[in-house]
Amino acid sequence: MRKIAFLRSVRIQRADPYIQRAVRALAADGIESGLFHTSGTAGDEDFPGHRQRLDRGVTPRELADAVAGWGADAAVSISLPCENALRDATAKAFLEEAGIPTVMSPLTATMLLVDKWETKQLCRRAGLDVPDGFRIDSDLLTGRGLAVPGYRDALRVQAGRIGYPLMSKPVWESTSVGIRTLHSPADLDAHLDRDAHLDPDAHLDPGPRQTPAVVSTVVEQVVEGDLCSVDIVGRPGSYQVLPLCWTGRAGAEPVFTFADLRWCGPHEEADAAFTGVARTLVRLCESLGVQGSVNVDMIYTGGRFVVLEINPRIGGATTLSCAASDTNTFTSLARMALGLPPAGGPARRTGWAIEFLARDGLPPAVRTELARRVRLVTAHDLVIDGVSQGDIVVITLPEGEEDRTVKALTELHEATGFPATEVMGKIGALLSPNP
Repeated sequence: MRKIAFLRSVRIQRADPYIQRAVRALAADGIESGLFHTSGTAGDEDFPGHRQRLDRGVTPRELADAVAGWGADAAVSISLPCENALRDATAKAFLEEAGIPTVMSPLTATMLLVDKWETKQLCRRAGLDVPDGFRIDSDLLTGRGLAVPGYRDALRVQAGRIGYPLMSKPVWESTSVGIRTLHSPADLDAHLDRDAHLDPDAHLDPGPRQTPAVVSTVVEQVVEGDLCSVDIVGRPGSYQVLPLCWTGRAGAEPVFTFADLRWCGPHEEADAAFTGVARTLVRLCESLGVQGSVNVDMIYTGGRFVVLEINPRIGGATTLSCAASDTNTFTSLARMALGLPPAGGPARRTGWAIEFLARDGLPPAVRTELARRVRLVTAHDLVIDGVSQGDIVVITLPEGEEDRTVKALTELHEATGFPATEVMGKIGALLSPNP
């Protein structure tokens, strides 16, 4: 095998520095890597191999043809969010027809997992905890299908049975787009009225990453607790469960994905409680024939894990989990493309990894000083929907160096104002909770 194609739909910098390490290791073994991406720019420092930018609207057939035209011997999907995972799963079918094995879950499994309602049913049948909820069908709501006079009342009764507040989210969406909080029956009626009376063609051109108003949604109970996620990487017979990553608080109001400190580190009670959940998730992956990576979003509350969704793709916290466990998901995926067995079982956490957003950016001089004081994994611009949100920063530290790290960052903050006061307070509370 001489060529492996990586399929990507967001800026490759979000995979720093692990994709570069994986690609350089492949090159050392005489294997060329190719990046087929539909967002951002990439230079040699971002992806040291062949690079081909494709139109954001590329079809699965066109994507497969581009990969085959390059002469790939195998392909790996590292795309997100979920609509692009579906694109890659469809491209996988075309690629494998052409004799190019592709590390990506089968299309049947991907279509189930990108649908939040279907995922909820899969999890419930597997014995996993999920929020109670119901589905709102946009066709029935807008009168585009069979007339069902009692449909609205049925939805109101379901909502009353669960109790307010409720969370509404599109059946097909991810990255917290389109979520609404319904605090009362009046909010539910307004939600239904808003969707039912809009232009029926409004869904045809919603604009980039804007959720159209007329969509099917899942409405479910609000679960309060600690948000967390886990990546599971592998194929039937061998899955590796990466360490839990903690990403904020869940409550009645949706929050920006990167609004809070995101971290991976010691959490003995939760780690113990997750052992059985991890086994159940692996069995579910086995039954679906998952290949590659899935990302599971959960809430930890009252000693239990409530599964919100299972994304059939690389996770948004993949860099964090790799940094905390000294693993490389991209290397694991490349091994699978080479026909080699992926690692199995849980990945052992080797220390702390902390990720935070520097909204005002990270000047080069401050970055240099940060890297001198702590172990800097990556710092790069975070772009969402073409808009910069600031610089995302990931640092690591071994257990036992918590106080030293807080002291080093405090001194840096006093000298430069970085990290921001709010971020510094959260890091201090996490690493040195009892000063």
